[in-house]
Amino acid sequence: MNHSKHILPIIVFSQFCCTSLWFAGNAIMGDLVNTFNLGTSAMAHLTSAVQFGFIFGTFLFALLTITDRFSPSKVFLFSAIIAGVFNLGFVLKGHSLSSLVILRFLTGFFLAGIYPVGMKIASDYTEKGLGKSLGFLVGALVLGTAFPHVLKANMDMFPWKWVIYTTSFLSVLGGLLMFFLVPNGPYRKSARQLEISTLYKVFKLPKFRSAAFGYFGHMWELYTFWAFVPIMLVTYTEMHPETHFNVPVLSFIIIAVGGLACVVSGYVSQIYNTKNVAAVVLGVSGLCCLVSPLFFALNSEYLFIGFLVFWGMVVIADSPLFSTLVAQNCSSEAKGTALTIVNSIGFAVTIISIQLIGFFMNVIAVKFLFMLLAIGPVFGLVGLYGSSKH
Repeated sequence: MNHSKHILPIIVFSQFCCTSLWFAGNAIMGDLVNTFNLGTSAMAHLTSAVQFGFIFGTFLFALLTITDRFSPSKVFLFSAIIAGVFNLGFVLKGHSLSSLVILRFLTGFFLAGIYPVGMKIASDYTEKGLGKSLGFLVGALVLGTAFPHVLKANMDMFPWKWVIYTTSFLSVLGGLLMFFLVPNGPYRKSARQLEISTLYKVFKLPKFRSAAFGYFGHMWELYTFWAFVPIMLVTYTEMHPETHFNVPVLSFIIIAVGGLACVVSGYVSQIYNTKNVAAVVLGVSGLCCLVSPLFFALNSEYLFIGFLVFWGMVVIADSPLFSTLVAQNCSSEAKGTALTIVNSIGFAVTIISIQLIGFFMNVIAVKFLFMLLAIGPVFGLVGLYGSSKH
């Protein structure tokens, strides 16, 4: 297909536009708290609501094998418009915490028709070099999730509602671009009927299972790291009072640099074995968890920031590689469902991890806290090499 080289940039841009909804609520949290008189726990509730919505959505999409039975571009468009509408609901007057939580849950629910579906569409266009394609795609997700923070930082002269208007507009734009410019891919095979058994049948495949377990271990660390980056920076300034950080800007840089790392790992996987590259990155990331207390102790803010930037790269760089392994180790007819159910379980793991670290914050010193994240990479590596029979 001659036009297929233009397809990936469109998928990547559409994915970026639509995933800007993910943290739209977080970027304007202070404004929401003031406008609707919310309590201090609002951030945790609203963030968890999106994750729960996404988990529930991905599970239902996978259960009903939606992306394998219907045109993925149509599913993407429908989800992008509905998610944008629920996001837009924030600008209505008279909200309570409950109504905002419901809106965030529903936005997360329809993100299930965007992120994994975008990966499915990319895999329908790629016979070889899927790692590279998904590297760009996960990179777009990273930038999309960080983007509302940049919007907020540069829209101080505008009311907070403009962040909502902008992200909702981008979501609809992304959906329309995908629908009109990305037809069904040449390697797509449609599942003819509803097969709920697909949900667990894929886990009977040893290579698929090992890739999925590797991904779950990676997810244990990823979102908790992202959520706690500002706390790491604040903790360092408390331990070293002479240090002054611009926490929002540094947090954005540490998270956003992961997008570049995804692209690089995608290219590296073209040269070396994808599974081995994923294992090395996961191992290095786990090592960062274990040595993190040493960097808190160092009296050099440059070394500390350098370490967090490096960690921000390796913590996400294996994500497109695991998705590639998942997509490659199941049948074409089940690919959409397989990617979606693995996403669903992976995001469920993130909630457990975030809650656990949140609980232990009151028990152990923050500088030792992130060693617990190494549980994920260790589990992932054992799963990657222990549950596959080659």
